[in-house]
Amino acid sequence: MAELTELADDRALLGRTSTAERVSDILRSRIAEGFFPPGTRLSEDSIGGALGVSRNTLREAFRLLTHERLLVHELNRGVFVRVLTVEDVEDIYRTRALVECAVVRGLGRPPYAVDGLAKAVSEGQRAAREGDWKGVSTANIHFHRELVALAGSARTDEVMRSVFAELRLAFHVVDDPQRLHEPYLARNHEILQTLQSGDGDGAERLLAGYLDDSRKGLVEVYARRVADGGQGTD
Repeated sequence: MAELTELADDRALLGRTSTAERVSDILRSRIAEGFFPPGTRLSEDSIGGALGVSRNTLREAFRLLTHERLLVHELNRGVFVRVLTVEDVEDIYRTRALVECAVVRGLGRPPYAVDGLAKAVSEGQRAAREGDWKGVSTANIHFHRELVALAGSARTDEVMRSVFAELRLAFHVVDDPQRLHEPYLARNHEILQTLQSGDGDGAERLLAGYLDDSRKGLVEVYARRVADGGQGTD
């Protein structure tokens, strides 16, 4: 499987000081990048072999990610990537609005270090030109991760890593990813330009409207797909 090949490539990141935390970091990133869709059963043997870690280490990593609400353990069945509820999606956006808008509000005086944002915008535009809408959604998550990173807070980054990984689980049920993601390419660019101009207040207003519109659109699509029993392929 391509997912296991990707994990094998990550094996070098573990080194000799492999820990459950490092394994969970890799798996969380893979979930956030869309490699493991909701409902996927995670095989201890396959993933442990790909990463070269013990069963106990992998189980501890699974436990950590279950605590983060990314995985669920089903008795006598194994560990699965979690399938979100509509209420989960609503809560993800409440958290995003609280954190992301607060980050922009607290930026202080310009100029702002927006190179990471600019890179994510370019990444999204390139993916759109290639018709790679999964890539566009990944670039969008990168944009917001870079936005949060402007706070310079390791704790905030850590909290939002899990939130963005959960968000990707919601994206997977969308049957028309272009329709969902394409409008936000221009809005990401607009927020970037506003920050580049030094207008933090304006960027916060744009971001607040952006997140509210995104929440409404995703909840509508998500509720419909879940009601139909579909899982989509973001």
